[in-house]
Amino acid sequence: MTIHDVARQLPEISALRDHCRSIAMLEAILSPEWADRHYSFDAHWSAGEEVASMRDGSGDEFSIVFSAAGAYIRGFAHESHMSPYANDGPWPGVLDGLPEVFRSCVEEPAFADEDGMPVVTACAWREAGDGAWCAGTIDFPDDGAGDPDGSAFLFRLLTDRSPEAFQDFAEDYYEIPVPPAAIQHVLALRPLTTEAIAALNPQVTMDALAKDIAEIGYPLGNDTTT
Repeated sequence: MTIHDVARQLPEISALRDHCRSIAMLEAILSPEWADRHYSFDAHWSAGEEVASMRDGSGDEFSIVFSAAGAYIRGFAHESHMSPYANDGPWPGVLDGLPEVFRSCVEEPAFADEDGMPVVTACAWREAGDGAWCAGTIDFPDDGAGDPDGSAFLFRLLTDRSPEAFQDFAEDYYEIPVPPAAIQHVLALRPLTTEAIAALNPQVTMDALAKDIAEIGYPLGNDTTT
């Protein structure tokens, strides 16, 4: 799998944004400590921009910037043959064809190293109103594993958005049973309830999640007691 395969499997922008918010909320419930989470979402990242992110704690990460212009996706697999650190810069083609409207995302300090080099092995984008996701024309190296730019690993919960995919991830990472019905409740972006929260993590309360709910921009219903 490469970023081209990922681009064909991603939903339209608003659906991807909702999915990113939901998996960030699931992890906020499962892991009260932000530093222990893989997935997060900042609905107030900057004026007019929201950011979904993933960091696995081992050097692999992605960021998705949502704005009125559309969405920009950056992924970095630290062991990839396409690492900019192995090639004195981003792999040829990875950023080719990127619309000017997303150029500031490439130059964003949060997505670059201390020398200003973009930390990226995979990139995709979709302008508002476009009918599909785009990626550069790339001559991929043969990594022997079928994942030259890290896309299969980085974006696995974005291409497979099923409750079972999140359940497999969460049970493997947290080593606890995670009920699929509660996962489905949050993936559907239904208003949080104390029942759904308790099913995922009985040690967490609605009040304790208030900051995360606000940061993620997750919806709350009028009745949050059942």
